[in-house]
Amino acid sequence: MCGIAGFIDLDARTSEETLRAAALGMAANLRHRGPDDEGVWCDAGAGIALAHRRLSIIDLSAAGHQPMFSSSGRYVIVYNGEIYNFQELRNELKHSASGVSFRGHSDTEVMLACLEQWGLEDSLKRWNGMFAFAVWDRKTRTLQLGRDRFGEKPLYYAWMGRTFLFGSELKALRAHPSFREEIDRNALALYLRYNCVPAPHCIYKGVFRLPPATFLTLTSGNSRSAERIPYWSLQSVAEDGPANPFRGTMEDAADQLEFLLRDSVKLRMVADVPLGVFLSGGVDSSTVTALMQAQSSRPVKSFSIGLRESDYDEATDAKAVARCLRTEHTELYVTPTEAREVIPLLPAIYDEPFADSSQIPTFLLARLTRERVTVSLSGDGGDEVFGGYNRHVWSERLRKTIELVPSAVRQGLAAILRGVPPSRWDSFFRMCTPLLSDSLKHRTPGLKLHKLASALTADDTDGAYQQLTSHWPEPCSVVPGARGTFTTPSKLEGQLRSLSLAEQMMFLDALTYLPDDILTKVDRATMAVGLEVRVPFLDHRIAEFAWRLPLSMKVRRGKGKLILREVLCRYVPQSLVDRPKSGFGIPLESWLRGPLREWAEELLGEHALREEAFFDPRPIRQMWTGFLCGNGAWHTQLWAVLMFQAWRQEYGRKPAENVADVAMAG
Repeated sequence: MCGIAGFIDLDARTSEETLRAAALGMAANLRHRGPDDEGVWCDAGAGIALAHRRLSIIDLSAAGHQPMFSSSGRYVIVYNGEIYNFQELRNELKHSASGVSFRGHSDTEVMLACLEQWGLEDSLKRWNGMFAFAVWDRKTRTLQLGRDRFGEKPLYYAWMGRTFLFGSELKALRAHPSFREEIDRNALALYLRYNCVPAPHCIYKGVFRLPPATFLTLTSGNSRSAERIPYWSLQSVAEDGPANPFRGTMEDAADQLEFLLRDSVKLRMVADVPLGVFLSGGVDSSTVTALMQAQSSRPVKSFSIGLRESDYDEATDAKAVARCLRTEHTELYVTPTEAREVIPLLPAIYDEPFADSSQIPTFLLARLTRERVTVSLSGDGGDEVFGGYNRHVWSERLRKTIELVPSAVRQGLAAILRGVPPSRWDSFFRMCTPLLSDSLKHRTPGLKLHKLASALTADDTDGAYQQLTSHWPEPCSVVPGARGTFTTPSKLEGQLRSLSLAEQMMFLDALTYLPDDILTKVDRATMAVGLEVRVPFLDHRIAEFAWRLPLSMKVRRGKGKLILREVLCRYVPQSLVDRPKSGFGIPLESWLRGPLREWAEELLGEHALREEAFFDPRPIRQMWTGFLCGNGAWHTQLWAVLMFQAWRQEYGRKPAENVADVAMAG
């Protein structure tokens, strides 16, 4: 796991010394991603510089140093991530007609050998891993950037005049002398809608994220064109799966899934440094932990955190699973004060406005884990692949309601649901808890009902998904100068229209919410402390198998992830499997009304909002006032504004290269 950066100056008039200095400056801002080593390579004749910061995981020797050259010297690469099947590919290359030999045993060297043997497109299809890379072909003077199938590893790029920049984080791009920042108001509106800036957009004009499962090609010269080409398609997987359905029983499917998951976990346990696992006690992380322990000769190191507020405490469930599986478990209970002390670090850690408040416990868990290990496995991706979100479980009832109930009736029902404040709904559900099924037990039922009310007002299922995933339904009304709806891809075409609503939502979640929110959150939180996280559920073989399964093996009768539960029950008692789903959250609503109120009031003040004119102060001030009076649960929307304001306030004040030092000391 590392940080990469670089650039091409199309005018190619810069001296090697100047190229090297600029590249080193970009890499210095990624030191938190790679604290173990640093490398730069330049070619003044081509105007190119590649920089790398290394977190040593496999082949800790100098043979793993980057930038790295292929054996012929044609290719030079900087790379962030892991190719999990590199040993299999290495053996194939060694026994091929070419008889490839290797100097060390890093996956980077195997990648370069693949490029020489098969070229980039064929190699990408063979690689099973998480990665972002830049490879320079010295023969054709061509730069190619690539990103893994699901977008686990980040990669930004931009044209700044005649200079093409790229890097793992915006910190690297901002460090280049050519970088010019201008806030993209359309991207800001998208940020308010989704709590993150979705790919390929960026908060800055002219800067982009390379989408998942895509590579980009740029030829040195006078052209500013850079062609993006997909090499794997989730849409094709979602269409081909039902066309080639799994024909066996639930038990047969569980056997096949268990086999695939065991292999995925086994591949991700290869490391030359200490290894652990995030364990929340939920189905996803418990399954990963169980499969790790089943394939380990010693107790697996598992980690969880708990908050003192009982409604947000996951440590108790995690401890029960750890005791059952006999892991070497570490838990940390953090006080509200300790959790809130993370907030000032967030703008520098996330580098771009980001407002999923679970970023706080995620960072605390990463920091705890890094004290004992350098690599950790995670259960992320299970919800998107196997149907674990409430919207997946409720979707068919919602679809029938939209199709069968007249719009006027739905509008009236929605008005009734929204007429009761979320806090009162929460109190009502708490009183009724003993009478509720697991599918109706939630930490914040009032917010769920208000979300459902918004979805009921939609004209079709596309609109329902947009309502369920939007935090600000009309963000352009809050951001002066933003134009149109400018949304992420949510229109389903072709064979995808024939899928159930649950499957459509799972597809869209995996396409958008997973890479833009979940994986971004995990990458920045873990890399801020130099921790590598690996995600077994995002092995493409598992996703391809999951799409062959009928929906009834994933979602049925108010319960999701059925097939995954079936696998987990082979390792732990049923009582540890059938628990209500709870997100990884914090009591944000009470914090904003209490200990964070003064901080929030400063950032949401009339002067602060008008200073740069990114927001219309009136609706935000009205929302803040209503929230403080208890008239609305607007904390999620307000948090997005607060995170943007904090990002603008903090940016430039604290050197980005000190992020890791601040994070570890915090």
